[in-house]
Amino acid sequence: MIDTHCHLDAPRFDPDRDDVLTRAWAAGLHGILVPGVGPDNWEPLCALSRADPRLQVGLGIHPQMLPHLPPEEDEEHLERLDALLARGGAIAVGECGLDGPSAEGAPMERQLAVLRRHLELARKHDLPVLMHCFRAHPALIELLKREPLPEAGVLMHSYGGGVDLARFYIQKGCHFSFAGPVTWAEARKPLDALRVIPPERLMVETDAPDQAPAPHRGQRSEPGYLPRVIEGMARVLGEPVEVLAQRTTENAHRFFREAFPTPSR
Repeated sequence: MIDTHCHLDAPRFDPDRDDVLTRAWAAGLHGILVPGVGPDNWEPLCALSRADPRLQVGLGIHPQMLPHLPPEEDEEHLERLDALLARGGAIAVGECGLDGPSAEGAPMERQLAVLRRHLELARKHDLPVLMHCFRAHPALIELLKREPLPEAGVLMHSYGGGVDLARFYIQKGCHFSFAGPVTWAEARKPLDALRVIPPERLMVETDAPDQAPAPHRGQRSEPGYLPRVIEGMARVLGEPVEVLAQRTTENAHRFFREAFPTPSR
């Protein structure tokens, strides 16, 4: 299994990161994608990936980081991101996107401008995008109606929108990843959306340390919980867990162009 979105570099993993990874590999994972969220963690992430090929990285500026970064430095950061992507080592652009609650500290106009540049860099370097969208789907839809998507694809990370939104993103060629909320008792919209997404566009993630699946909800999530997410999705789809695990793994290998090592049989 491949966890397509795990913030392994988060401070909450500092006390026991090695143990977290040991549990993940024991749970059956053979790949984890760690998305960069801001300029300060890009270089350490690249080093992480060089040390273990099972850990691959994306590089980007998360919209929730923008309120903490001076607007006049946006272009400087994006030029540095361009240079790092040109150097190689990252398998995706992001995490990037739009965040409604962050608009107070980073106006949507600024968020859109930064996201456009991420999409431009993804097209330039032929890399897929890890897309965050929270309470900002109308703005993202308007952008994607006008902006060409990278040929390498867009992965809607921890998708939580409903069916109608999903149909738009499907029509645009997007892929979808689901996290712990698909196991929560009150989950409705993401489960309805899950049923209409083409099987070949489906992947899984933990978004650890956030969004822990049941029965760990409310605790720190970790990549070793990925089987719980797959079990929740399999229940909704009426499929055997093993079949869904294999399909989502194959989808991730294909989407990320075999960047993760294939485990020996």
